[in-house]
Amino acid sequence: MTPRPWLHGFLDLCLLAMLRERPDYGYGLAQRLAAAGVADVPGGTLYPALLRLEQQGLASPSWAPSEAGPRRKYYEITPAGRAALDAQAAEWRGFRDGVDSLIGEHVR
Repeated sequence: MTPRPWLHGFLDLCLLAMLRERPDYGYGLAQRLAAAGVADVPGGTLYPALLRLEQQGLASPSWAPSEAGPRRKYYEITPAGRAALDAQAAEWRGFRDGVDSLIGEHVR
């Protein structure tokens, strides 16, 4: 699992990438992050990030009934969110490639 200090730097990118695949609610997104091996994201980190994406117009919320309790707040990526995802993904690839070039020879 990724250390939490690093998580804040790329959580928005990960959330937007998952929302590009399909709309989802907070707990579902947390489960998907954990299943992908990214991190076990606590609610105190996840929900402020989702609110930030909503306030920036990158994700749009809607409420839907749940079979297992109260209704859930689902998030869907917006066109602005798709554009932000494309830009952030390009930045991530450049960063990743730079780090890989620095440590690649030493980590096997």
